[in-house]
Amino acid sequence: MPASHETTLIDSETAARFVILSGCSGGGKSTLLAALAARGYATVEEPGRRIVKAELARGGAALPWTDMAAFLRLAIEMSLEDRQASASQGGWVFFDRGLIDAASGLDSVTGERVLDALAQAHPYHRRVFLTPPWPQIYTADAERRHDFEAALDEYHRLLRVYPELGYEAVLLPKVDVEARADFVLHALCR
Repeated sequence: MPASHETTLIDSETAARFVILSGCSGGGKSTLLAALAARGYATVEEPGRRIVKAELARGGAALPWTDMAAFLRLAIEMSLEDRQASASQGGWVFFDRGLIDAASGLDSVTGERVLDALAQAHPYHRRVFLTPPWPQIYTADAERRHDFEAALDEYHRLLRVYPELGYEAVLLPKVDVEARADFVLHALCR
């Protein structure tokens, strides 16, 4: 992460409105995010997909299959920018992955220890919603080139990391997207 990247800390009341959708790659996070957006909630697209699109368009190398560490550093930076940009939003703000996913990935890939400091300085709502492995809907595409086994490895890392950081990891049921959106909204009101 570039040392020059400065962020303003967001107050705890605002951070408590920031909800992470994480979990197994290809488990339906982006579809759920779209359903929540259709209901009028503020949403933030996955940094990884945005980075891949931009890197492919410009011929860049910060891609998960070329330079994972550079990709994850960009994802951390973009996640911090997303938090700043979302601070003025009212109500719930749903993030498709984000800072903790990227920082835990960087810790795992490089051995750098950035996760604890970043997670402590930039908290989210205490409940994190994780999509479980769902091989029936998993597909690779131009931006998701890893196989299902790699998705499982990432899922198991995140399933361990979030509770270690004090978050309640809530597994999403394997139901249609509208039922999933209802589940998330109901769980946030408990």
